[in-house]
Amino acid sequence: MNSRTAKAALLAAAGTLPALAALHAAPAVSTFGPLRNRTMPRLSGRGSPDHIALTFDDGPDHLSTPHFLRLLDREGVRATFFLLGSMLARSPGLAKEMTAAGHEIGVHGWAHRPLVLRGPRATRDDLARTRDLIADVTGERPRLFRPPYGVMSTAAHLACRDLDLTPVLWTAWGEDWRRRATPHSVYDTVMGSLRGGGTVLLHDSDCTSATGSWRSTLGALPALLDTWRGHGWATGPLRDHGCDGLYST
Repeated sequence: MNSRTAKAALLAAAGTLPALAALHAAPAVSTFGPLRNRTMPRLSGRGSPDHIALTFDDGPDHLSTPHFLRLLDREGVRATFFLLGSMLARSPGLAKEMTAAGHEIGVHGWAHRPLVLRGPRATRDDLARTRDLIADVTGERPRLFRPPYGVMSTAAHLACRDLDLTPVLWTAWGEDWRRRATPHSVYDTVMGSLRGGGTVLLHDSDCTSATGSWRSTLGALPALLDTWRGHGWATGPLRDHGCDGLYST
């Protein structure tokens, strides 16, 4: 290739890079909750109107997760836990305990890093590594994936299809990762947008949140569960949520 041809090729490549980047990041529009909830019900985790799917991210954490497991056991409630592979590698016994107690396990990736900053191979490797470790530890192959920060990418969608994982986000959250969060604020934030059939995002670990923030989540849970019962809503994992197509890719 002569210098003129090489220069032309570099200019052409430079012109396509922004378009490729935009294509890779395009699914990130699903991060916008109100739009996602209206137009992407499966991705949002919309289910039966008489049911609430309770989900937790970022565990298992040996300091905080046992408190959640004990509370849920007392309440007779099962949930879906989206695990980080890096945390699971430190506390595999907790994942076994979750599975034995009837909770559902999903993939949250190995490291809590935005997927739009990762290429196709790195994205697939991250998801596959976590999926395989969960299967090895629990004896059950996970079917669900929740991306860090709730941000999908084209590479993540392709990896999910290849690995037989279904991405699912949420319809309501508690903003429980914030330093200023309190049990009252977590409760109010969840209930401010929750409707029957919704999926709730909370955190059973502070590994990517403000130190000790999980205590506010734990403090809000009893009131949330009581309120949902008062509305006639059952609470459980995503597998019991009646969300059409959630377990088919």
